[in-house]
Amino acid sequence: MSPIVSIIMGSTSDLPVMEKAAQLLNDLHVPFEMNALSAHRTPEAVEEFAKNARQRGIKVIIAAAGMAAALPGVIAANTTLPVIGVPVKGSVDALYSIIQMPPGIPVATVAINGAMNAAILAVQMLALGDSSLAETFATYKEGLKKKIVKANEDLKDVKYEYKTN
Repeated sequence: MSPIVSIIMGSTSDLPVMEKAAQLLNDLHVPFEMNALSAHRTPEAVEEFAKNARQRGIKVIIAAAGMAAALPGVIAANTTLPVIGVPVKGSVDALYSIIQMPPGIPVATVAINGAMNAAILAVQMLALGDSSLAETFATYKEGLKKKIVKANEDLKDVKYEYKTN
């Protein structure tokens, strides 16, 4: 099994956030890899990774970064693959760093600590060319709908003196 999604984080301190992306990809049977690479501490390794990702079969890269948040942009500058940035650690600075990319170097960006949405976006991209994955994802989305319908039904059992439904 070869990975088609790569989850990259600046350090393993980002793992608690990025595990949500890993879990979703795992649940949907999407082969992925996880690595720690730093735009500032291992810049050569980041460049090598980004330049060789397509040849290795990677189709989408999810890159997490906090603080200066250079990692997603550096990866995007060195590949033609789609890059999804995940700002981590509740830092608005990280969010701004990732969304303010120069023309020609796009990084799709999700909410702060939004690793699950990054994985969902990656799956949606991959599903464009994979009808089996598209069906699996449609089932996942239907499951989300069913959870809300059930939650709404469960709310009927919550009683308050002035609650009218």
